[in-house]
Amino acid sequence: MMNSLGINKPCKETKVVVAMSGGVDSSVVAALMKEEGYNVTGITLKLYDDVKQSKEGRQCCAGQDIMDAKRVSEKISIKHEILYYQKKFKSEVIDSFIDSYAAGETPIPCVQCNQTVKFRDLFRYARELKADALVTGHYVSRIQRNGHASMYRAKDINRDQSYFLFSTTQEQLNFLRFPLGEIDKLETRSIAKKLNLNVADKPDSQDICFVPNGDYSSVIKKFRPESFKTGKIIDIKGNQIGEHEGIINYTIGQRKGIKISSSKPLYVVNINAKDNTVIVGNKENLEIKEILLREINMLASEKEFDEIVNVKVRSTGKLLKAKIKFIDNYAKVEILDKETGISPGQACVFYSKDDFGDKVLGGGWIDKTFNNFLST
Repeated sequence: MMNSLGINKPCKETKVVVAMSGGVDSSVVAALMKEEGYNVTGITLKLYDDVKQSKEGRQCCAGQDIMDAKRVSEKISIKHEILYYQKKFKSEVIDSFIDSYAAGETPIPCVQCNQTVKFRDLFRYARELKADALVTGHYVSRIQRNGHASMYRAKDINRDQSYFLFSTTQEQLNFLRFPLGEIDKLETRSIAKKLNLNVADKPDSQDICFVPNGDYSSVIKKFRPESFKTGKIIDIKGNQIGEHEGIINYTIGQRKGIKISSSKPLYVVNINAKDNTVIVGNKENLEIKEILLREINMLASEKEFDEIVNVKVRSTGKLLKAKIKFIDNYAKVEILDKETGISPGQACVFYSKDDFGDKVLGGGWIDKTFNNFLST
């Protein structure tokens, strides 16, 4: 008989590892697994040495979060372990983040964290513990049919995290479980209060964990000071109209902080790291019609891309209609809806609609963007 996780074992004989960040979501997941009678081990990752933060700045995986995860584990009487992954996190997430910004891109370290230390290294460790599943507090739905697991956007679309999990492999997805995919955040907090968990009212993390108070430029300046080299600000015709204090201070679509007077508002439309220039133009110059993706991860066959599919090109963005063509290890995406300010370094995630909702087909990293006047 299948248990609630879709595993053909009694709950008490099913060993699960719960990734516990110290927040309300993963704490509730651990408590629910315990309540259902599973053999639960909570694991918290120590990813970086603590940084100073203000009361307003809220980060995940900090020292306080590790203590909160330990308190929850004691409260619900489960085993708890801490894995010290600082070196791995530094080399694979922080360094990659810095490299990407220095190259004029806009990176997403949370995806790289999931891709490496969480769903690769923690996945392996859970396997070593002979666990039957790795359970997380992500808001994403997982549906299994005929022994094959598929990922869908969460019921609570405002909390959906499927964009950040596009690089999950099929092997990992078969092993992963996401109990919060079918409930909303208010219900999660309600469960935490009913169970009298100490994190029931804990605010959600807001900042990138290794960036104190959202000041990413200070982190990059520490490791890559040459990224703050002054250079030219040019218009789309190649004329210099100003000077910048480092490409690291600019992102595609930025309007504030350009400090150049103009009859029409100016936006950053391109960043060229090779010649250290920032290109500015009007809002219409931000419209992107085609993008090239690298490092494609597929959770579906290429046949599912024969028709028009939906894509998401930023975590807070809407689904856009698109046509996708695969070329070797790349994908060319023709965007059929109007969209502006797409930046290299971000992810493009593929979706299709079926009876269960918006299914994740895979995705890739945005390598280049194309519009009517230039390409990045």
